[in-house]
Amino acid sequence: MSTPAKLPRWAELGLLPAINLLAALLLSGVIIKVIGESPWAALKLMADGAFGSQESVGYTLYYSTNFIFTGLAVAVAYHAGLFNIGGDGQAYLGGLGTGLVCLWLGSWPFWAVLPLAVIAGAVFGAAWAFIPAYLQARRGSHIVITTIMFNFIASALMTWLLVNILIKPGQQSPESREFAPNATLPGLHTLLGKIGIPFTSTPLNLAFLFALAAGVLVWVLVWRTRWGYALRVAGQNSAAAVYAGIRPSRITIQAMLLSGALAGLLGLNELMGSQHRILLDFPAGAGFVGIAVALMGRNHPVGIFFAAVLFGALMQGGSQLSFDMPRVNRDMVVVIQGLVILFCGALENVFRGPLATLLARFGGRKDAP
Repeated sequence: MSTPAKLPRWAELGLLPAINLLAALLLSGVIIKVIGESPWAALKLMADGAFGSQESVGYTLYYSTNFIFTGLAVAVAYHAGLFNIGGDGQAYLGGLGTGLVCLWLGSWPFWAVLPLAVIAGAVFGAAWAFIPAYLQARRGSHIVITTIMFNFIASALMTWLLVNILIKPGQQSPESREFAPNATLPGLHTLLGKIGIPFTSTPLNLAFLFALAAGVLVWVLVWRTRWGYALRVAGQNSAAAVYAGIRPSRITIQAMLLSGALAGLLGLNELMGSQHRILLDFPAGAGFVGIAVALMGRNHPVGIFFAAVLFGALMQGGSQLSFDMPRVNRDMVVVIQGLVILFCGALENVFRGPLATLLARFGGRKDAP
């Protein structure tokens, strides 16, 4: 296997992802042209649907909040040399923890409910990640297999709970009763209004600020602490980690606990901030989108933020596109999202070699690859 060509840091973090995104959009434009629509008009509709108004921006950032949480979850595990694809299951169980606090303690003051809901979401998500982590660290089970299996187990468990235990009395829809007002997160339009900044009412809520805070926390932990150094060493070279006195098995469990806790916070946005009840399939595949967000964001919180906003824009702008261009239905929008994931994930190195050669020649280097 050949070693990927080296790029300057600015090209690695900015230019290469932009080229991959452009390639995905160009191919998407070809597909849209084939079905008889204008690619340029489709792009304008998507951009306007994602950023053309306060309402559009609110929805884009609301979707992005979920992807920030799951992208950070994937990134933390990745730095430890692990591929956590169990974000959906961990978000499911984390949301259950948050929802149970909101259901049972809704009569308490908001300032008391909020920290308990955050802690419960993180603890439930971490607990769901612990078993695959233990099996990887102590029994050698592959983390990819166990985490994806736990996604299905989480889905089945939530279905059973909502159908048989948590369902609101007197209804057939598998969802819990609504949370009390003290157990819901305020919308950002409400918070902005209190300081004199008008903003349209959207589902965007306080969880967005929690997601930004989680990004700062991950940056500090991974790049500014001794534990973060041990995490990255163990992820890059387990033999060197052992030689340095680091126990990779312990790092595996700790990294997955943090990863699961981050994914578990998704329930703050979806349940406590928007739906105000526990319902089925509220992660809606955000755990898998988080994989693409982390890869495109180079597993760094800043890159993850921008990648999450991109995928939030694709989701919100895609809804507008499918409404205004009936030929470009929801399935076509999924195809566009899939192409972005393909080029920014699995095919991210396609343009690396030519780009490295071009930059080397442009810079006058004689040792161009």
